[in-house]
Amino acid sequence: MTKELSDRSKLILAAVVANYIATAEPVGSRTISRQDYVDLSPATVRNVMADLEEMGLLEQPHVSAGRVPTNEGLRLYVDTILQVGELEDQAKLMIHRALDENQAYDLNGLLKTAGKALSDVNRLAAVVAAPNPDNDVFRQMEFVRLSESLILVVMVTRSGVVQNRVILSDEDVSQENLDKCTRYLNSLMGELTLSQVRKRVAKEMAKEKNRFDAVLGRALRLGQKALQGQGDGDLFIEGRTNLMEAPEFADVGRLRAIFQAFEEKSTLLRLLERALEARGVRIFIGSEGLLSGLDGLTAVTASYGGQDSPSGALAVIGPTRMDYSKVIATVDYTARLVSRIIDSRGD
Repeated sequence: MTKELSDRSKLILAAVVANYIATAEPVGSRTISRQDYVDLSPATVRNVMADLEEMGLLEQPHVSAGRVPTNEGLRLYVDTILQVGELEDQAKLMIHRALDENQAYDLNGLLKTAGKALSDVNRLAAVVAAPNPDNDVFRQMEFVRLSESLILVVMVTRSGVVQNRVILSDEDVSQENLDKCTRYLNSLMGELTLSQVRKRVAKEMAKEKNRFDAVLGRALRLGQKALQGQGDGDLFIEGRTNLMEAPEFADVGRLRAIFQAFEEKSTLLRLLERALEARGVRIFIGSEGLLSGLDGLTAVTASYGGQDSPSGALAVIGPTRMDYSKVIATVDYTARLVSRIIDSRGD
């Protein structure tokens, strides 16, 4: 249940979060009362902080220390108090320059550069997932004869992914007949996701058992071979070493566990798949991500691609004590820019 806070309590909670983000140290009542925008005595601030602690929004790591926000406190702050401002012009320029230089390259080059820009701007780790082939929309396929038994398959998706693979043919097929197969499959599979394409081909092959069209049957068999073995999209990770700068990760064992989590591709892919469930920026604080090894971290994620069917997702990952306003603005801006570049290339 969402906790209702008075304006005074929101002011104090926001002040504690801001100071904790800036210093990485527990925050005392006297520190808060000295802020220009807090016109309250240390005693009043102390009482409000005690109330916030009782509500589970603040905690006191040591008896003699000040207080720090809990994950629940950070969640309430992000959802109800935080005001995300416009990304600074310098950060925008840095991201624009990086991505503009890579517009002419393939999609993977663009996404890797986006991850590097996110990491550099925020001095945190960044992860970018390329489109999952199964969720990408098929655009066209082409067969090229290499030899009597080898055929090159070139497959292009709407997001700009170009896949080249060589398949083994059970028979020698002329380029003329391969062109017929290409035209038939492209007419059959247009505007479907690759997952849907695979099902369509299987369905048509079942129908084909009752037909006697050799070209049609050959096209379906080649199409089935071309679509086999499609797996997860590529994953680009940048800036892991930036996390070494965070005081909360000074413990070598803790840092090692985080680095190991980054090595688990499936863990990060599950996180980014959750970003595809809704448009816009999504924030997972601490255990909210429900991912092993990422406890104590926050992931700010956003999807990129079309409005109706996002292609992939990107994220900035760092300590729960991060500059939420800056990170959210950066992730949102970068995701929108990547989407715009992909759309402008006609992908």
